[in-house]
Amino acid sequence: MTDADPTKDPSTPDAIEQKESPPPSGSGSVARAPAIIVSVIIAAIVGLSLWYLAQPQPILVQGEADATRIDIAARVEGKVGKRPVERGDNVTAGAVLFEIDNPELVTKLQQSQASLGVAKANLANIQAGTRPEEIAQKKAATSVAAANLVLAQNSYARIKELTGNGNASVQRLDEVTNDLQVAQSSDEQAKIAYQEAVNGYTPEQRAIARADVIQAQAAIDTTQAQVDELTVKAPIASQVYQIGAELGEYVSPGVPLLSLVDLNDVWVRFDLREDLVKGLKVGDEFKLRVPALGNREITAAIRVIAPKGEYSGWRATRATGDFDLRTFEVRAYPAPPIPELRPGMSVYAIAPTPSGK
Repeated sequence: MTDADPTKDPSTPDAIEQKESPPPSGSGSVARAPAIIVSVIIAAIVGLSLWYLAQPQPILVQGEADATRIDIAARVEGKVGKRPVERGDNVTAGAVLFEIDNPELVTKLQQSQASLGVAKANLANIQAGTRPEEIAQKKAATSVAAANLVLAQNSYARIKELTGNGNASVQRLDEVTNDLQVAQSSDEQAKIAYQEAVNGYTPEQRAIARADVIQAQAAIDTTQAQVDELTVKAPIASQVYQIGAELGEYVSPGVPLLSLVDLNDVWVRFDLREDLVKGLKVGDEFKLRVPALGNREITAAIRVIAPKGEYSGWRATRATGDFDLRTFEVRAYPAPPIPELRPGMSVYAIAPTPSGK
């Protein structure tokens, strides 16, 4: 049996020393390289995150599309007879929206028209003056009154003479005296009536007759205006938005009938705190997006910047170091107009800033 090579036996001291010998110097640097790379990446991420957080972020504001809305209310009472439109219908200016039935009002108009006819006839009669036949009649009455006066005077003279001779009683003298006074009054009245017929109506009577005609015409105009309100028409070309009265329903003045929306006058409205409104002015333009139109980007120009009520202001939560802020309504119109933009659609945009900043 031959002896084994001591260099081949792992149990020998030389072999143990050879196994526990340290690795080459270059292998440690290779092991630490991934850790260094990971540390650099983490540091870069942290640095970029801090830098991003330190940057001022744009404020995203949300608004809503709106349009001119016209609320139509009843001006007279009555029952809804016809309603030729439905919600969503497009109507032209002057189109009939409602027809209200009110027979009493129509009858009142007819009465006013009849009163006007009477007033006009009376005025025409006064302006024509006294008829010749009436003047002749008054003149004949004066002749009769004059004859009666002469007869009364003669009777009085005879009875007075007879009474003085004792041939007539005092009572008879009193009777003829009274008859004479009556004849004198009748003669005077007949003369006045004849002169009045010749002169015709006075200027005051003519003025009263003309005023009666004007008053009757005013009554017709008032009633006619109410009758015209029985037919409700669209003031502008628009779309029926809401309907508040149905067929057969009784309505009173002020009761809403329907609402119209003008799709040719659509804008977007934002309610912004006053610190966001600072520096804005009418005419500034900004970009916004409409989710309902596929996030379409449109350009809008500011036309109105108006403060809202005190109730809509932003209130500070601290007693010191902060203050209340009012809310302003900013109204902007798409430029150019967007036909697809409908009232009620949501819009959002980065808070508008003054032009050139």
